Amino acid sequence: MTEPRSWLFVPADSEKKIGKAIESDADAVIFDLEDSVDFGQKAAARQILRELGKRSGGPQWWVRINPLRTDEHRKDLEMLGIADIHGVVLPKAEGGADVAELAHRTGNIPIHAIVTETAASLFGLLSYRDPKSTLSAMSWGAEDLSAALGASSKYDADGSLSFTYKLARSLCLAGAVAAGVQPVDGVFADFRDEKGLLAEAQASAREGFTGKLAIHPAQVGVINAAFTPSAAELDHARAIVQAFDAEPDAGVLSVGGRMVDRPHLVQARRVLDRAK
Repeated sequence: MTEPRSWLFVPADSEKKIGKAIESDADAVIFDLEDSVDFGQKAAARQILRELGKRSGGPQWWVRINPLRTDEHRKDLEMLGIADIHGVVLPKAEGGADVAELAHRTGNIPIHAIVTETAASLFGLLSYRDPKSTLSAMSWGAEDLSAALGASSKYDADGSLSFTYKLARSLCLAGAVAAGVQPVDGVFADFRDEKGLLAEAQASAREGFTGKLAIHPAQVGVINAAFTPSAAELDHARAIVQAFDAEPDAGVLSVGGRMVDRPHLVQARRVLDRAK
């Protein structure tokens, strides 16, 4: 399955918003049955998803279900098989055991776990490393984490994320790479700030994230652009791969006037894989 660059959340109780999301350029749409749907509307939201039927092209379809060990979670699982769903997004995951529990109930369906939304979750990021898991992606969230910690704000005085949330973000990235799954950056809340979103998404791509959550269709194009390698990046990556193909026993080579070694080769191959 291709790794989505943009993961667009849409409330599952709004047919109008679902229609716009499906018609967007998002690589993946997440029909949300959790935070964006009021408790009294969850049954109606599930019914809307039941009636979606089969897809024809367009984004991958994912469903964010309610957390494990809740009544709503059980009801969510009962309707998963009736729509053309690529995978399930598990909120408030606290470790690999939660993914294993969900996988046991859902079979081989891919799982995207949101892994930093509780205090306990920060201590279990390495536990997702299970070669038999159906886990395919990990993302992080600051809103639920700040609420869980009793924080009055997740930002420092200069407007940047406070250390705790930067730590959660970094742990998600490292945990996903250790598990061999896609690392997905969290949401950028101000959907009107295109410049700020672009800067954050580009920084995420430089750090190693390969996708980003979105909360509005207007964010999709910016995110897709940030996580699509440029022509110059592709040319450089191809040059590195070709150089090592020509001299497979070399440890260090000169490419474009710069010395490159095996870690550069690994990164170059990742860039070419992303372009696919």
